[in-house]
Order: sequence, then structure tokens, then C-alpha cells
Amino acid sequence: MAWWWQTLIGIAAALALAWAALVIALLIAKPKGALLSEAIRLLPDLLRLLRRLTTDRGLPPGVRIRLALLMAYLAIPIDIIPDFIPVLGYADDAIIVTLVLRSTVRRAGLDAVRARWPGTDDGFAALCRLTGLAQPAPRAGPTATAQPPDPKDR
Repeated sequence: MAWWWQTLIGIAAALALAWAALVIALLIAKPKGALLSEAIRLLPDLLRLLRRLTTDRGLPPGVRIRLALLMAYLAIPIDIIPDFIPVLGYADDAIIVTLVLRSTVRRAGLDAVRARWPGTDDGFAALCRLTGLAQPAPRAGPTATAQPPDPKDR
């Protein structure tokens, strides 16, 4: 057998092994129970968030490039795990989004992501739960303060 043929077989075997390792990693890290359905409900706001973060010139270029590559990955029809495979077909996209968002928060900060979030506060809290980001502090607003009981009422 020619050397180039052996090299080609070796490269194909290495790619197959790398793909299998990635599939196993995704199986281990797949979202549990209701988390996947919660992630699907956040998808429209998440896509708007990614677009806003990608076009924001105030963020570091490395973060914007990473987000642009994520949007390109989500747009192309070829996935690591095909979408017709139950649960894992969409879970690979959710896991990759989670990894990129964690990286974005590490570089740009949670406040930068929060400032560009187009959805509700509950939606952002759900995004933080899904991605494992630090829970945001509740926004200041009118709250009722409890009065201590009057000793005369006893």
C-alpha cells in the first residue's frame, strides 16, 4: 500500500476518533429534563443577544470573532451531531452556545451581556441558569418593607 494511502487512512481514523470523543463529551454534558425546553423558549432572545454582542464595537475583537463564528455555526445546516437524533441533535448546539457565552462573560463581563439582553429579567435569569453563569443581582425597584409588630397590639 502506498504511503499516501496510509496517511489518508490515518487522517480519517483520527477524525473519526475525535468526532467520537466529542459525541461522548456531549452525551455527558447534555441538558437535563426541562432545561432543554427552557433553552428552546429563549432562542429568539438569544439570537438577538448574539447579534447585538457581535456588532458591538465596545467588546474585544476576540469576543466578537468568537460570537460571529458561533452564529455561522448555528446558521449552517451541518452539525457535529445531526438534528434528527433525539435530544442530542439540538443539545450540541445548546452546549456550544453555552461554552461561547461563558467565554464572552469571562472576557466582557456579565454586565455587558445583561446590558444587551433583549428579553425580560426572568428570561435573563433563565439564561444564567442554563449557562451556569453567576446569577444577576435583582434589579432595584419598589419593594414593600415589612413593619415590625407594634408592642401595643399584643
